[in-house]
Amino acid sequence: MKKLNLFFWIVCIVTVGFSQEDQLSFSLNDAIKYALENNYTIVNSERDIEAAKKQKWETTATGLPQISATIEYQNWLKQQVSLIPAEFFGGNPGEFAEVAFGTKQNVNATATLNQLLFDGSYLVGLQSAKVFLEISKNAKLKTEQEVRKAVIDAYGNVLLSQESIEILEKNKTTLIKNLNETQKIYENGLEEEESVEQLQITLSSVESNLKNAIRLKDISYKMLNITLGIDVDKKIDLKDDLISLTNQNIDFGLIAAPLNLEENIDFKIAKNNERSQELLLKYEKSKALPSLSAFINGNYIGNSNKFNFLKSEQQWFGSSLLGVSLNVPIFSSFGRTAKTQRAKINFEIAKTELTQTEQQIKLQTANTKSNYQFAIEQYLTAKKNLELAERIEKKNQIKFFEGVGSSFELRQAQTQLYSTQQEYLQTMLNVINKKAELESVLNRGNN
Repeated sequence: MKKLNLFFWIVCIVTVGFSQEDQLSFSLNDAIKYALENNYTIVNSERDIEAAKKQKWETTATGLPQISATIEYQNWLKQQVSLIPAEFFGGNPGEFAEVAFGTKQNVNATATLNQLLFDGSYLVGLQSAKVFLEISKNAKLKTEQEVRKAVIDAYGNVLLSQESIEILEKNKTTLIKNLNETQKIYENGLEEEESVEQLQITLSSVESNLKNAIRLKDISYKMLNITLGIDVDKKIDLKDDLISLTNQNIDFGLIAAPLNLEENIDFKIAKNNERSQELLLKYEKSKALPSLSAFINGNYIGNSNKFNFLKSEQQWFGSSLLGVSLNVPIFSSFGRTAKTQRAKINFEIAKTELTQTEQQIKLQTANTKSNYQFAIEQYLTAKKNLELAERIEKKNQIKFFEGVGSSFELRQAQTQLYSTQQEYLQTMLNVINKKAELESVLNRGNN
């Protein structure tokens, strides 16, 4: 019996352990860190970097020694016949003798070493491969910023839906209580039927909003899961709450923080584009330069009328060749000139776009700072308004049940309170999201 009890407790402990292991719990910072490793787009951006590294080596390898080998086997099903003047063999002048040269079967094995000595386009290609790798890395940084903002937004939406449900359930409970009391007063002939109907209308509206909030909560969780890189149906737990998270994200010092343009990811991307166009211009110019390459090969050939190539008595004849090839572009009917001019125009466009991006980032920084400050101000105002709306609604409740206030006035106060509650929740989410946008522009807070 004791052994059975011990086994039961062990099973319980192991089961609880596994269930806790399966349940993922995140603070906002935990969620961001998790997403930066597991988000589907992040995972693919890592692969893009690996592909860029392979492409860099692929480009480098074209200028390194290249070795190739070929083996050819030929079997003449019917040998080619040549005509030779018959007088070479003592025949009559003007007549021809039919002669088949060579053996019926041949094997030819060749190994060749090629080495590029100079090619201007290869040198530019090496530089381009490095820039392409930088482009992939910057694309990943941009993706990380977008994923970070998406996690913050999705995390905040889940908290918003949870807070909405709590508030709506509280409102529903209060309304049901008010409705029941008003119904009793009406039944006693001390209140009009309209007062009951007004409360019923308000209750129906709150119940409808509550059902919608519950559905949105489920969708918000699924959206957060996708952003994190987790199965949409997996249950997760959030450690933070909306109010504390909002207070943590109020930072007036961030509004005064300077912009470091060189660290802004959009500026880096525009700078990479300018560099890419510059290299394309150099590449087109390099096509006018000569290219030089060298090769050396070794060759063995065996001849036989029968397939004796695997026997030791088979004779093999070797040869070797060393060569240098110089390719000099002379005239392309001005095709190269047109390509070079077009590349130069694209380079000038990229330089202008870099200047434009610089100005846009400065404007974006000022605008984002303003939006963040406004979001904080809205939150503080909404917080005060909520306190006022709660007091107004409470006063109207007291007046209504004391018989000195109308049901219409009570409904107005309730509607104002419910609207103020939602505005308050939304301003909290705005503070969190606007701070995330500003941090992205200033390249702050990236994990």
